[in-house]
Amino acid sequence: MTGAHVKLLRTIQLDISDTFVFERAAEPGEWAVSGAFMFARQDIAKLQGKARTAFRAGFLGANSFCRSSLAQVVEATAQERRELVDLLAAQLVARCGAPDVATATRAAEEEVAFVESLCDHPDGLLIAVSRSRDDGAIREAFRTLRPRDGADSHRPFQFVEVTGDDEAPEEHLDLTALREGERR
Repeated sequence: MTGAHVKLLRTIQLDISDTFVFERAAEPGEWAVSGAFMFARQDIAKLQGKARTAFRAGFLGANSFCRSSLAQVVEATAQERRELVDLLAAQLVARCGAPDVATATRAAEEEVAFVESLCDHPDGLLIAVSRSRDDGAIREAFRTLRPRDGADSHRPFQFVEVTGDDEAPEEHLDLTALREGERR
């Protein structure tokens, strides 16, 4: 796989909303993974506010372990992929209590392979995630966001076509309420 290219996800911010909808927003340009594993042992029904938003709609930035509402498909080298696996494995040991680097590396490899499976799209395409808990399992639905024809790329509110899992749970997020102190 030396010199070969793969596609992965990077965090992206189209506006500042991630900085107030998540406890901590990922930096733009971090390698991104789904990060659903972070909720595997949590009681999802008890999550509130920003933690609930992170569960429902947040990718995980591999460097910061913070959240991003959108990720962008980008081309990466095999070396960058390997570095992502190593970074994620180190994070799993340091932050998630993985028993050893070998176990963490296997889990990181699976997470990165999953990300690759989401990236069968043109470079630059944006992806959003919607998560729910269904019969004790975490269910994820991914949607692709395409810029409106003729729109400047990656300007907020310039996306019209959404494709993906049509059976995703309907979610409504009131950004204004979150910004004003999560009145819900």
